[in-house]
Amino acid sequence: MSDASERPRPQYGEYATPEEQRARIQRPEVTEALDAGVAPQPVAEPAPTPAAATPAGGPRGPLWDRVLTFGLLVYGLVSTISTIVQLLDFPAYAETAAGVLGVPDASYTNLTAGYVWGAAAALVYGIGWLGTALLTWRRLRRGRIAFWIPLVGFVVTALIAGVCVTIALVGDPQFMSALMSSVPN
Repeated sequence: MSDASERPRPQYGEYATPEEQRARIQRPEVTEALDAGVAPQPVAEPAPTPAAATPAGGPRGPLWDRVLTFGLLVYGLVSTISTIVQLLDFPAYAETAAGVLGVPDASYTNLTAGYVWGAAAALVYGIGWLGTALLTWRRLRRGRIAFWIPLVGFVVTALIAGVCVTIALVGDPQFMSALMSSVPN
């Protein structure tokens, strides 16, 4: 089969390149022209749109989603900052929590564990908000619905930080006995 004339005629695009196959599939008039033995007409490329016609950030999602998402992120930032400030003074945080639970005489005494786990919980809140903001920004840039990301980010962050706070609280037997003594039987 060294001679091109001995080679069988290709059928059904078996010798066509992938680009040629795509062109024929997308443009049936090309297939008809090639079957008739006529060169197909070249496709005119669409004129590039001016930069002002396309949004700077790409496609945009619905306005209600962007407003709601931005509001949730701002609320989350304010809440995260205030929570971090409270957690960095963990003994005061624990005693305030006990007061809210109706145990005003409970005092937190395991200071070392409190400061370590309070700082860990504060770090979790900070990283959680930053991660949530990054994922939300990426989703908004793609023009997709994103309001749910701050909500899920809050739940995940609060659960992980809650574990840190619980470890610190349970690590102080005096504080826990004061809390447990106030529980009605």
